Amino acid sequence: MEVLYNGIVLPDEWPSANRDPESSDPMVVPYLETSPAVIPIDVGRQLFVDDFLVGETDMRRCFHSPVKYDGNPILSPTTPAELRRTAIGDEEQGRAVCYLGHGGVMYDASERVYKMFYTAGWRGPLALAVSEDGLSWTRSQAGSGGENIVWSGAGRDNAVWLDSNTGNATERFKVVCERSPHPHTLHTSPDGQSWTDGLPIQPGPLQVGFPADYTSLFWNPFRRVWVFSIKQFGPRGRCRYYSESPDFTAGRDWSRSVYWTNADNLDQPDPGVGDQPQLYSLTAVAYESLMIGMHYVFLGPSNETCARERRPKIMDLHIGFSRDGFHWHRPSRSPFIASERKAGIWDGAYLHSTTSILLVSPNELLFPYCGFSGVAPDGERGMYHGGSIGIARMRRDGFASMRAGESGSTLVTRPVQFRGTQLFVNLACSGEMRVEALDKHGQVIQPHSLRNCVPIRTDSTCVKVVWQGVNDLSLLRGRSIRFRFQMSSGDLFAFWTSENDSGSSGGYLAAGGAAYHGYRDTTPDVQGGACG
Repeated sequence: MEVLYNGIVLPDEWPSANRDPESSDPMVVPYLETSPAVIPIDVGRQLFVDDFLVGETDMRRCFHSPVKYDGNPILSPTTPAELRRTAIGDEEQGRAVCYLGHGGVMYDASERVYKMFYTAGWRGPLALAVSEDGLSWTRSQAGSGGENIVWSGAGRDNAVWLDSNTGNATERFKVVCERSPHPHTLHTSPDGQSWTDGLPIQPGPLQVGFPADYTSLFWNPFRRVWVFSIKQFGPRGRCRYYSESPDFTAGRDWSRSVYWTNADNLDQPDPGVGDQPQLYSLTAVAYESLMIGMHYVFLGPSNETCARERRPKIMDLHIGFSRDGFHWHRPSRSPFIASERKAGIWDGAYLHSTTSILLVSPNELLFPYCGFSGVAPDGERGMYHGGSIGIARMRRDGFASMRAGESGSTLVTRPVQFRGTQLFVNLACSGEMRVEALDKHGQVIQPHSLRNCVPIRTDSTCVKVVWQGVNDLSLLRGRSIRFRFQMSSGDLFAFWTSENDSGSSGGYLAAGGAAYHGYRDTTPDVQGGACG
């Protein structure tokens, strides 16, 4: 029996092999049907993306999407490798392309720089761009041949991961690559430029056949396993299979992969196309106390239609959340980042995210993504013409909020337990908020009462909750308690306990950011501070 950091107990059969690839029903999420009796909250900010933490409330949950950056696109095709016409076999040709397929965008704390691994040209080599702030990017000078190419032998698609946990400096970068003559290979590199020859995957008796393109990987730090998100073509089209391993190299054995997920009957067809939605790709990353999953929902038309009509396919990016790393809760079916669906617009169609999805700063999240216009600089049109990269921006923890009305609303958590000494919240409140602690009988634990709580009237991604007559949460540590949040005219995005006054959460920071030394929010003296 495996008990996770949040109290969820995994079944003996893991991962579950009982999902039906022919079913269009949404994925059942067991931990939302039966939650732990007491939820440990020592790891990360606690987000309100579902009811896992909510005992009772009259607040209204609101889901939010990022805003596209005014400076988009941040990277457009300009180099010879990006501008040239390329094709693989009989595939439709592409021109004027730099895209994330999947590539990798991350903060490399060892060099204190943001790095973007992307594909230069349609199905071209792997290239590198760098940035100091995650918004303004330049092509690296470290490449070969007068360009920023760091791996000319890269495959059709490459999912790149910076492994900050490895004890082997020669394996800091890891990639799963679709590379002939093998369907996929695993490679490592010390610097993202010199790569090993690679180990071919062992597909074995996969239920559908060999893995398809846009297969990706991610590290699940909560369970310390490498997960491979394997693209397949099933009864309902493009879908995903799942394989995991605690060792990256051993992870190339996908013979025991299981059907994972697909688009379902809550995903609506594009009204201009009418095709059944499919799941083109699924990437994931640990953010604070949960896994964020970017679902690439493909809406058509077919490759044949798009090639004939010389226009890109329609694909939007949808968000999902998981607290066990396998079951995805997708409560909002509005696109998280939507294609513009306008001819010639840089992100008009065929949107892609990247392997580790998002970058983190104290107050903001950045989501790199790419899109296709379908148009080359000289006006020639094609299904894979005109690929560029941009950024979408969102408030820290801003995926969902619990909204209180003017007359006031209340949220009471399920029983939680923690070691922290301070309580913090992320909120936007034009009224006021107070917090109190309740025991297992629902009685207020003095002096942590609403009356003693100093009212919070602010818009901040990190603010400490203070009670008069007490300095910290020492009276509550290790006990099963509930927090009652009482708020008027505001949005509550997250709460968490910290073992220091800086507000560091101990949570995971996705692909990192310049304000942090690593990929966990554990250091009080980070540049800018945990509370920015």
